[in-house]
Amino acid sequence: MQSKPWWWVWLCFFIFVITVILIDIFFLNRKKSQKVSLKTALSWVLVWVSCAFIFNGLIWWYDTPKAALQFLTGYLIELSLSVDNLFVFIMIFQFFSIPDKYQHRVLLYGVLSAIILRLCMILGGAWLVSELHWILYLFGAFLLWTGLKMLFFKENNKNLSDSKMLQWMRRHMRMTDEIKDEKFFVRKNELWYATPLFLVLIFIEISDVIFALDSIPAIFAVTTDAFIIFTSNIFAILGLRALYFLLANMAARFHLLRYGIAIMLSFIGIKMLIDPWVHIPILYALAGVILILTTTVILSLYIPKVKNHDH
Repeated sequence: MQSKPWWWVWLCFFIFVITVILIDIFFLNRKKSQKVSLKTALSWVLVWVSCAFIFNGLIWWYDTPKAALQFLTGYLIELSLSVDNLFVFIMIFQFFSIPDKYQHRVLLYGVLSAIILRLCMILGGAWLVSELHWILYLFGAFLLWTGLKMLFFKENNKNLSDSKMLQWMRRHMRMTDEIKDEKFFVRKNELWYATPLFLVLIFIEISDVIFALDSIPAIFAVTTDAFIIFTSNIFAILGLRALYFLLANMAARFHLLRYGIAIMLSFIGIKMLIDPWVHIPILYALAGVILILTTTVILSLYIPKVKNHDH
């Protein structure tokens, strides 16, 4: 992809991202404090997925079919890992008792910061790989370890009230227990107080950083091209909020998805580790990712979740 003048493509993509965000802020978000309906969420999920596939077609036309397959594989990986992160978002909103009508604003600011974070991490990762190619094997080992850990060790659902970050913030910041419209800060008695929405935003940002530690190395198994990595990440992130509102009431239905993601991470890690001896073509990798995710989603719908009973 480096043989063609890609600077203008980067510029056009940034203009596109800025445009859709401004449309969201100043047009789509004019009706504040309103719950996102299931129909609206589904519509926007279809819009973002369509945009990703159109962009994928443009890559196929402008560059090569191989580059297009890399984008599609990376997009599916990032999207599936995003779904796992959405379950964490649900837990955070439930812990802080944030009404549905206020969640849209928090996720919007989360998306904005995630775009900046991804750009910094991807450019830094691409530089490291170009200078230290062996770091790809560290990425592979980390992904394999993460996948096996998710697969064989029980998830520790830690109560957020025990979080040291939350305890530190409550000791060092003035906070109010009341939610005032969509405000992150309110002024009381000539002093500024943080609202629960601000606390939620902080925890959303922290979870996104943790999520990026898995997602960024995973896509380096597909390609080391910074443009493909960044654009596939951003398209997944842009559709994250709509996907959240679509899945928020259906999270329990996909109880096996976590195991599918664990298997996918293990598969990607193994692909990176054995690449010097056994090269897995990108088309096979794409087929593997689709097969793993589709199988776990179907099994989640047909196999009931086992409830834990206290003895």
